[in-house]
Amino acid sequence: MKRVTAIIKPFKLDDVREALSEVGVSGLTISEVRGFGRQRGHTELYRGAEYRIDFLPKVQLDVLVQAEHTDAVLEAIQEAAQTGRVGDGKIWVQELETVVRIRTGERDQDAI
Repeated sequence: MKRVTAIIKPFKLDDVREALSEVGVSGLTISEVRGFGRQRGHTELYRGAEYRIDFLPKVQLDVLVQAEHTDAVLEAIQEAAQTGRVGDGKIWVQELETVVRIRTGERDQDAI
């Protein structure tokens, strides 16, 4: 089992969710996060005062998948989230040791 985590631009969330549904992902968790990388933030003007926004809003999504579906999930996220501009985000994969569905007590593959 794998945990696929992606940081994407907020306006791409619906596209990514639809792409994941098409490859058979039945659930995901999202969090609103802020960060910076090569994009480095930007400067805005508010009531005549200029201020710098260092951390830009992003969406983090986590998907638990069977190991054999990892490549399809990675490809779906990448294609749906890509704009070709700096700040499109990152995707990483982690190995999962155990997953338990709290309601039923199901474990591992049955829990995802």
